[in-house]
Amino acid sequence: MKLIDAHAHVVQCIAGTGSQGELRPCGGGRAAYATGQTFQILPSEFGEYDATPEALLRVMDEHGVDKAVLLQGNYFGFQNLYTYEAVRAYPDRFAGAASYDPFSAQADKIKAHLFDELGFRIVKFEVSSGSGLMANHPPVDLDGEVMHREYRYAADRDLIFVIDIGKPRSVSWQVEALSRAIARYPSMRFVVCHLLSPQVGDAELLRQSLGRLALPNVWFDLAALCLNSRPETFPYPTARGYVRDAVDLVGADRLLWGSDMPSAMTRDSYRHFIDFIALHPDLKERDKEKILYHNAQGLFFPMT
Repeated sequence: MKLIDAHAHVVQCIAGTGSQGELRPCGGGRAAYATGQTFQILPSEFGEYDATPEALLRVMDEHGVDKAVLLQGNYFGFQNLYTYEAVRAYPDRFAGAASYDPFSAQADKIKAHLFDELGFRIVKFEVSSGSGLMANHPPVDLDGEVMHREYRYAADRDLIFVIDIGKPRSVSWQVEALSRAIARYPSMRFVVCHLLSPQVGDAELLRQSLGRLALPNVWFDLAALCLNSRPETFPYPTARGYVRDAVDLVGADRLLWGSDMPSAMTRDSYRHFIDFIALHPDLKERDKEKILYHNAQGLFFPMT
């Protein structure tokens, strides 16, 4: 079965920002926030301070993964140039997204460089209140002026717009506002990360939310979905139920498998992230093939 990882990260250096301030490496694959909280952010197989394109490729090759989409955000810190260089070095293996802060005083100049000069065709916005836009800025209306400026920019350049709205019950988790906003850009392609990050007990909330976002120009990646169902472990029955519901509500052709490596691999193996879908007992084989490969191929790698 062919595989594309639709949600992965390269990391030149850990330089994130979040609700706990700046995030910096402290050796051994660990990182520390300004509050003093430390945690394991990189698995041992990647190294102490970074996650190189070659490290990702080793993991991909060991597991038969053809390609990966390199996303980014405030969690590791924006890695635009490093992502660009990874895609340029391995154009047959990687597609890359650019990220930026829309509140930057020279945002227009930044966007011109990323999308007009470097040629990124995907933009990633993490707006979560944990480690995204709303962790360092006041709450932003996803159907408001600030975000519509960025949606319009992406629509004018035919960019794929990837968005992570955080977890349910957080200030950034604005499903209705996002649905209204997306409806205004019917020709633009949106990807919503982590299948909206449902927690254990969120089955009905997820069904309602997927119903609002079941639009013809919206895809959902499944990266780290299973890790939100702790303390469950592989095969993650709750998260598998959420995938089954998503197939029923939005269709298998709108779902994208992703791993969220490298950080997700501090909590479980890459093989389990694959088998979470590949061995799902309730999915048809043709649906697994769509989720694991064909949907991402058509969306992110249409010319290869």
